Amino acid sequence: METGLSFSEIRELFSLKEADLRTMSPLGLAFLGDAVYTLVARSVVAGEKNMSPNAFHRRTSEIVNAKAQAEAYDRILPELTEEEKDVLRRGRNAHPATVAKHASVGDYRKATGLEALIGFLYMDGQTERMMELIKSCIKLKTD
Repeated sequence: METGLSFSEIRELFSLKEADLRTMSPLGLAFLGDAVYTLVARSVVAGEKNMSPNAFHRRTSEIVNAKAQAEAYDRILPELTEEEKDVLRRGRNAHPATVAKHASVGDYRKATGLEALIGFLYMDGQTERMMELIKSCIKLKTD
C-alpha cells in the first residue's frame, strides 16, 4: 500500500481520532497549515531549477513570509466559499503569542488566516481545493 501525505492516511496510520475542525483552535489549524504551505512552496522551488541550499532557502522565503502570504490572502479572498471565509476570518482574528519580526501586525494576522485555511482544508481532506488555492497564492517569478 502506498502512503501519502493526506491527513486521512496519517490519521489511519497512527490511529488518530477524528477532530471537529469547526471547533479546533484556529492557531492549531495555522500551525499545520504553515507546514503544508511551506512543503508545497519548497517543492515548487525545488522544481524550478537546481540551486545552492542558500539560494533555495532565499527563494522559498520570498514565498513563505507574512507579507507574501498577506498579499495571497487578498488575492484569493474573492474566490472563497463562505465556509472558507469563516475559517480565514477565525485565523486572522486569533491572537498568537508572538508576531513576526519583519512583518506588520496586519500582514501577520492575514498570513495566520491563510495558514489556518490551508490547515483546515488539509485536515478536512479537501486537498484538491487546497492545492488550487495554494497555486493561486504562489506567484512564480515567471508569472
